[in-house]
Amino acid sequence: MRVLILGGTSEARLLAERLAARPALAVTLSLAGRTAAPVQQPVPVRSGGFGGAAGLADYLKRERVDILIDATHPYAGRISANAAAAARATDVRFVALRRPPWVECAGDHWSEADSLADAVRALGSAPRRVFAPLGRNDLVGLMQAPQHFYLIRSVDLVDPPLRLPHAFYVTGRGPFPEADEITLMRMHGVDIVIAKNSGGDATYGKIAAARALGVPVIMLRRPLLGDVPSVETVAEAVALIDHALGSAEARGV
Repeated sequence: MRVLILGGTSEARLLAERLAARPALAVTLSLAGRTAAPVQQPVPVRSGGFGGAAGLADYLKRERVDILIDATHPYAGRISANAAAAARATDVRFVALRRPPWVECAGDHWSEADSLADAVRALGSAPRRVFAPLGRNDLVGLMQAPQHFYLIRSVDLVDPPLRLPHAFYVTGRGPFPEADEITLMRMHGVDIVIAKNSGGDATYGKIAAARALGVPVIMLRRPLLGDVPSVETVAEAVALIDHALGSAEARGV
């Protein structure tokens, strides 16, 4: 049985690890190819886009994929929409693996925004000191409010730097412990955070640090996943594949 995982998350890598040793499965992990030095993966990897939903559908048919798992980042809305459309067009079994979002708790000071543009407008006109641990594709939106200081963190170096007069760049790959995030935010005098509600443990440190420091967070709302089958954990995804594999064996496939 051929399984294609659309990855780029820790869940995708963990799922690939769980499936790699199974002789009844041929697993391929697809990465967008945006990170200069991706983490080593336990299964064969393809890198780069497919050419939209139609290109992915062609790939699914050409490679005779039986199961497509969308384990991309919760904010990779376009990729997820293309994956669902390609699965429908080819009648390939499909599931989205999405870690649950973080939930605001006592001591948090959150406000929500539908887009980065809305979040930047919510900063106001008076200069702020903003921690912006966002993807490189999102950062361009910060240039609409150059009066603020931005502490920008990304996996790869932002090169060339943004046209911002007050910015400091750091690179890093999670997990980011709460204590380290507190130190970083104090060092740069951060008084507000713009974050995506990514869920999981690896990047929750900044949320816990903001709570400890009494710093407000502007949380970008997740894109809607749509009406597709979904699971929240790697174990649930494995169980679904086991069920599909068992059904195939029962049919003598």
